[in-house]
Amino acid sequence: MKKSSEEIDREREEAWVGDAVLALYVREWLIREKGQIDGEAFVRATSNDFLRLKGNPTSVEAEIGRVYRDGGLQAGFDFIETQLIPLFVQREKVRARQQARR
Repeated sequence: MKKSSEEIDREREEAWVGDAVLALYVREWLIREKGQIDGEAFVRATSNDFLRLKGNPTSVEAEIGRVYRDGGLQAGFDFIETQLIPLFVQREKVRARQQARR
């Protein structure tokens, strides 16, 4: 079923907010986990390439935006923690193994 223009606009608006929640969470998470700013890891964790592991990147960010809207910042953070961070950690382990072979 094709989305209407209004549905597309709404999803983009939700994704815009979701992107901001994701960016804040990932920045705080990286500082907490690594003890420093890691811009490259930030880009990897918030990239469309990474978000595609979960689904359409805009739809994933829109879902984060809806969770934030309905439950607040902590709900958005909890969603990211349970739905995205495990995938990111797994992907980073694979990346580290591949780089160790080089």
